Amino acid sequence: MSNYNMEMDNVIKQIKRYNAKNVGLQFPEGLKTKSIKIANEIETKTRTNVIISGDPCFGACDVADSKMMDMVDLIVHYGHTPLPLKYKIPVIFVEAYSNIKIAKVLKQSLNLMNNYSKIAIATTTQHIRLLNEAKDFLEDNGKEVFLNSSKSTLKGQVLGCNFSSIKNLDAEAYLFIGSGRFHPLGIHLFTKSPVIIANPYTSEVTDIKDFADEILRIRFARIIKAKEVNVWGILISSKEGQYRFNLAKEIKKTLEDEGKKAYLILVENINPDILLPYLDIEGFIVSACPRIAIDDSLMYKKPIITPQELEIVLDKRKWDDYQLDEILFHEKYEI
Repeated sequence: MSNYNMEMDNVIKQIKRYNAKNVGLQFPEGLKTKSIKIANEIETKTRTNVIISGDPCFGACDVADSKMMDMVDLIVHYGHTPLPLKYKIPVIFVEAYSNIKIAKVLKQSLNLMNNYSKIAIATTTQHIRLLNEAKDFLEDNGKEVFLNSSKSTLKGQVLGCNFSSIKNLDAEAYLFIGSGRFHPLGIHLFTKSPVIIANPYTSEVTDIKDFADEILRIRFARIIKAKEVNVWGILISSKEGQYRFNLAKEIKKTLEDEGKKAYLILVENINPDILLPYLDIEGFIVSACPRIAIDDSLMYKKPIITPQELEIVLDKRKWDDYQLDEILFHEKYEI
């Protein structure tokens, strides 16, 4: 299964333990190419019916338990670590840890860390097991290394909507191991520190600063445009892990207190086409996945912003205190 450990022996064992007759499979986009081989192996070795979820999957916040509840006895969810959420049917999480070699890219990263002696390391689910190798390498090269966890994340793990593990560390710079730029962007915005990206798939090492500056310019333009909006749509996700109805109601009250009109809209998958019918709405606030407003900003003709950005629009937060939105999963069921 290429560079990822799909844990097929354990998956087969767990399916038999649950005595499942119908099994759901769910994958993030990067692992969907492996879905048919995995489905074939499961059906061959367990005599179950496998249903593959063909919908986009953005994280452990996006498990297909509601959709598949009357179809399957068990879901095997690939590519993410479990979150403290309640699911309607049993879910097995398979992190699909990467086996990719990182020695070369770690060596290259030293060139951008010459001026820093205290380094914090962070990564995503697939590369968690590579962190000890990175830690040993940096320490062998004279660096003091910091790794931290949180109530919702593993040691050194950052999510697209939760950066708790990298906050309040005594680090001068951060090393992010993996592909993509959103996670290192979040680290930079929360810590205001240099972030080096070591991408083992391309063997490239880059500093997030230029990309962060570009994103901030785009966000500043969106916020300026949003100051002209008088009629808002507040987007609520129906997904259990992204559902923040109380936050949406608080935002609605805040806007109405400011003399604005605000309407609550429940959506499963937020995209530009879904919002086209709302001609009277001038801008949208996302209480769902924090990445939607940032990653897909250029796809939307109307301003689409986060709750924190709304605070800047309403002069309740300073631009210098710009941060990404976060979902603190451990607080979800607290009263």
